Amino acid sequence: MSKYFKQKPGRALKTLSGYIKRHPDGFGFFIPDNLDEPDVYIPKKSMMDVMSNDRVEVEVFPEPGGHRFRGDVTKVLKRTITTCTGHYTQLKNGQGVLFDKSFAWGSDMRVTNTNNHAVKDGDWVSVQIKSYPGDAEGFVGDVVAVIEDIDNPLNDSLRVLASSGIPYEFSAKTLKEVSGWSEFVEEKDKQGRRDLTKTPLITIDGKTAKDFDDAIFVEQNHEGFHLIVAIADVSHYVKPGTSLDDDAYEKGTSTYFPNFVSPMLPEKLSNTLCSLKPNEDRLAVVADMKLDFQGELQDVEFYEAVICSHARVTYGQAQEVIDNEGEELNEFAHVKDVILRAADLAKILMVKRFKNGALNLEIPETEIELDETGEPVDIMQSERLFSHKLIEEMMLMANVAVAEHFTKKEIPAIYRIHDVPNEESLENLNAFLRTLGAQKNIGGGSLQKKITRALQEFQGHAKEHIINVLVLRSMSQAKYDSNNIGHFGLGFPDYTHFTSPIRRYPDLIVHRLLKASLNLGKGYRLMSEDELSSAGTLLSACEQRSVKAERQIVAIKKARFMRKFLGQEFEAIISSITKFGAFAILRQFDIDGLIRLEELGVGLEYDEANMRLFSGRTGLEYTVGDPVKIIVAEANIDDGRIDFVLASGGVKKQNATSTTNKPFKKRSSPENNRRGIRKARVSRSRRKGKTR
Repeated sequence: MSKYFKQKPGRALKTLSGYIKRHPDGFGFFIPDNLDEPDVYIPKKSMMDVMSNDRVEVEVFPEPGGHRFRGDVTKVLKRTITTCTGHYTQLKNGQGVLFDKSFAWGSDMRVTNTNNHAVKDGDWVSVQIKSYPGDAEGFVGDVVAVIEDIDNPLNDSLRVLASSGIPYEFSAKTLKEVSGWSEFVEEKDKQGRRDLTKTPLITIDGKTAKDFDDAIFVEQNHEGFHLIVAIADVSHYVKPGTSLDDDAYEKGTSTYFPNFVSPMLPEKLSNTLCSLKPNEDRLAVVADMKLDFQGELQDVEFYEAVICSHARVTYGQAQEVIDNEGEELNEFAHVKDVILRAADLAKILMVKRFKNGALNLEIPETEIELDETGEPVDIMQSERLFSHKLIEEMMLMANVAVAEHFTKKEIPAIYRIHDVPNEESLENLNAFLRTLGAQKNIGGGSLQKKITRALQEFQGHAKEHIINVLVLRSMSQAKYDSNNIGHFGLGFPDYTHFTSPIRRYPDLIVHRLLKASLNLGKGYRLMSEDELSSAGTLLSACEQRSVKAERQIVAIKKARFMRKFLGQEFEAIISSITKFGAFAILRQFDIDGLIRLEELGVGLEYDEANMRLFSGRTGLEYTVGDPVKIIVAEANIDDGRIDFVLASGGVKKQNATSTTNKPFKKRSSPENNRRGIRKARVSRSRRKGKTR
């Protein structure tokens, strides 16, 4: 039992003060002011009237039958949230409401407008809190500013951050803490570190990247490869107990939108002092590894260093070097061998990883090109080059080396874990793959290898992208935890996140643990499993919050883009079937939309096992992978929703004798198409009215 549990079960051990964090599911975690005290789980029933980041007083108890802590909030000492931003919904009584979509408040807010701002239903507003949850007046705020019209694309990022509950600003205390820091590494900070400034380390990142977390160096000898992965030493600057650390922990991660970043750390650190910029000395934590020609790790050493990146290389430039090995590329002649040896090592590591059971999922991300007003000008799938995989393999190797270090030393740590998919998900996946023509079942034996073989059946096939997405959806969610169950998708028994401390707080924790385990200076300590488990839960929630926000901004930009195509026809492929309709992805753009069930036909039944909609009476059938022709019917930029309707000839499988179902007819002009869409909308609204 923990050293904190000295009294009899059921009695409060002590009363502590600190900050509270709300989980989206309603429970909370208490972070004590005293760094020697672990975080405490707060059950949902004790979170009534408490908002995220409130300073509270908590009575701590031992958890019945376990070794973790739980507590009851006995008093709110200070409210730290004084203003809220959200989507204003007008009520009939003249007042409004902000809904708690971020789950950080614990209650929806009633909104007044005493200063008569020109606010209307649907506006984004900034609200000053007048009374809090639990007060006699209830949770009430007053409008202090109206954010510009929702139609302005420049406001998309800020409103998604606000609606997602992602902090964007840094506290005044944090900004004051970093205001006096130099943009360059001071000489005193270099003392006691290994000097790698002459080693030709390089960064390989995206063209628009500014926060360079990692640099690599690879050379080859008669025994194998020498790989150095140098990671920005964020832990040297971000210390526990500081406002800077509190802000970073609250954010949990940087959030990346098209042409916009909400950074975990102030730009003075993320883009300057910690960023491994070319030709500038920077502090780093190094994983120095020796590998044989089969990619097996033979030896590893961890240490603090001073490095100087010898080149800032983009993925495209690295790919040019790899593709033109025999040609001179003067700009990178001095680091050409590093890139080529890294490519050689990456190929070996990839073969080894897939042989050991790692899943080979290729799911390109959506790339959105914006003009200076924030309007999307094109939307496509980003091309994944080998140079992307090269860096990925180097980072995977470093992450595994650090995780194995913790495991061998039996040091409590925070791991990146990924559980085996459940049986129901596998059964559904098997059914989907059989529907699409797969010859082999998934299950039993080496599950990863069987999934990989199933994926290989569809390599180069038109349905390959859809298959990869379906497999990904069947997987469990990767998360952070102190209980190391391994990473199913990557096939690693030991895995953590070490390589991105500028943008991920779990990596910062890993750096501190690594330094503590190696006795690399004062100020670093090991953490208990309870502390790590609490941090893992919170930081996993922060990660999912950012992932959802990133998906939402992409959906909004897609809807903005498709508004210009209302009434126009496109070729598409059905990517998913649900009981309420079918999703189809356009062939011309990386955009999908919903074809509602009522638009697909009459009397359709949902066959979940085979992922299809069908009618035994008419012979009409829709399955994943079917080509269809659609017309863009609606593009809602408020919630990022796109609706399609079928164009004539849009049905692939239909009995020729059937006359019951008549697909949406193609009109001869955009104006006629728009009339048809309006008619479809009216039809839907009438049907909805009958069901209310």
